[in-house]
Amino acid sequence: MAPVLAAGLVAPDVVIVAASGTSGAGRKPSDALLATQVMGSMSAYKVGGSHQHTPEMEQTLSASAGVPVTVSFTPLLAPMPRGILATVSAPMNGSTSVGDVRSALTEAYADEPFVHVLPEGHWPQTSSVAGSNAVHLQCAVDEHAGRVVVVSAIDNLGKGAAGQALQNANLMLGLDEGLGLSMNGVAP
Repeated sequence: MAPVLAAGLVAPDVVIVAASGTSGAGRKPSDALLATQVMGSMSAYKVGGSHQHTPEMEQTLSASAGVPVTVSFTPLLAPMPRGILATVSAPMNGSTSVGDVRSALTEAYADEPFVHVLPEGHWPQTSSVAGSNAVHLQCAVDEHAGRVVVVSAIDNLGKGAAGQALQNANLMLGLDEGLGLSMNGVAP
């Protein structure tokens, strides 16, 4: 949503609902993360502003927008081992079209080798990015609700902290930022 905020297409009131696989919960053993507890079920956790990543999301989005941004974040535990599928929305400013939103995303990520704005009609899915450092994005305008919606998929083990750290290290060392990182998922 950062490029959409920066383009002034939405109000600085962002709602994020993100489904994460069990690997997103860290390495600490927990009965709640056992396959027998997770498979076939989804659940929300740390709802109501208590998630540790909410302040950094607000800080990053506020820097992009140039104004304070409020984030309401609802994380979901999904019955999958890895990946994050996030649905992010914000109220439209005026008569924003899906073309305006696509343009903001495409322009912002034109030189980013791992960020892919998918063709219209194709929606991100975690299986497509599994094992990669890629981000898949798609957008829509919900005219009925007056909201812009951006959906993203990542592999939180690939594009998560480890993949992002390697990409950043490559850049800091003057290497090709994609060195050692895959752009393609491993799903058939």
